[in-house]
Amino acid sequence: MNFQQLAEKYGTPLYIYDGDQIAKNYKRFVNNFKVKKLKVHYACKALSNLSVLKLFKHLGAGLDCVSLNEVRLGLAAGFEPQEIIFTPNNVGEDEYEAAVKLGVLVNVDNLHMLEYLGMNFPDQPLCIRLNPHIMAGGNSKISVGHVGSKFGISIHQFPLVKRIINRLKINVEGLHIHTGSEIVDPEIYLRVADIIFAIAEDLPTLKYIDFGSGFKVKYKKEGFETDLEALGKLFSERFNSFCEERGKDLTLRFEPGKYMVSNAGSFLVKVNVVKQTTACTFVGINAGFNHLIRPMFYDAYHRIKNVSNPKGNKKIYTVVGYICETDTFGVDRILPEVRVNDLLIFKNAGAYCFTMASNYNFRERPAEVLVLNGKDYLISKRETFEDLTRNFVDPALEL
Repeated sequence: MNFQQLAEKYGTPLYIYDGDQIAKNYKRFVNNFKVKKLKVHYACKALSNLSVLKLFKHLGAGLDCVSLNEVRLGLAAGFEPQEIIFTPNNVGEDEYEAAVKLGVLVNVDNLHMLEYLGMNFPDQPLCIRLNPHIMAGGNSKISVGHVGSKFGISIHQFPLVKRIINRLKINVEGLHIHTGSEIVDPEIYLRVADIIFAIAEDLPTLKYIDFGSGFKVKYKKEGFETDLEALGKLFSERFNSFCEERGKDLTLRFEPGKYMVSNAGSFLVKVNVVKQTTACTFVGINAGFNHLIRPMFYDAYHRIKNVSNPKGNKKIYTVVGYICETDTFGVDRILPEVRVNDLLIFKNAGAYCFTMASNYNFRERPAEVLVLNGKDYLISKRETFEDLTRNFVDPALEL
């Protein structure tokens, strides 16, 4: 991939996605789970561009959506309603009703909504999201299965859940559980499996169990990642044993997002200034946390490369953005000598990067490009000032 040519063609800052790497990630994932029925739903909140969703549809994936607009986008990308699972959090009855009418799979994560849907849509099959009370994940912001989490119905409330199901004769076709992101230890998934299998025994209408995601990807060369091969072997054995004991082959579902797209994405920027101070040498780029918020929000690490001067003498830099407050991408990074107008690349920029971008400081969001089978495609245009002002209304104030 020639980043300099892409910069000349599309400008910077620029998000670039490697479609062949996405396909490779997907195939590696599905090939590591040896069960009779497997369905992988791509968690589109990680990267929700229409063209990327069409690629996942082509690969055979389903879709995991957390908002009604994501559902609509999935339908526009060609997914059938039954290939989409709607897993929102703290949304109102109107959004659930709209999802039911669109015909997608509906995942419920609170008792109120379970009763509401059971009473008002008695023929609607439901999936129930449970909270396993297990602390797992890279940090507290992405750990969602612990006792203090806002996500899911507590496993200790399952006796009440069961009473509601029996009283309203709800067709519970799925169980869903998700403990967090960046989980390294396969044992976490096996512990969760034991919890969910015990509950599944009480649900005769069950068709599938959805174990969410949380697979850790490698951000540093020496970093850790989920051992997918080991996990696939252990988990497949455990799931197959459960299905055999139950006498029924359920569908195993997962919802990977970051795993599918993180290492397929690069964020290409240009150097505006190299600024020496008494403390350090700053490299100021033509982007900020409005474009890539993960380092400031999650303390996330992204490898940075100088693609313009890769053989330059190594120096120590702190890479910062142009937002008018603390806006740091990397501290004391060793890079080949950086000069004004050099191009830098941020690696692992496929997941939760463009989708979390904003117009803070009234700045435009970058363009996005997909590279697939040796060809590059513009898949979203760079925003303009006119895009930023399009929805303003001038009410002719009486001043």
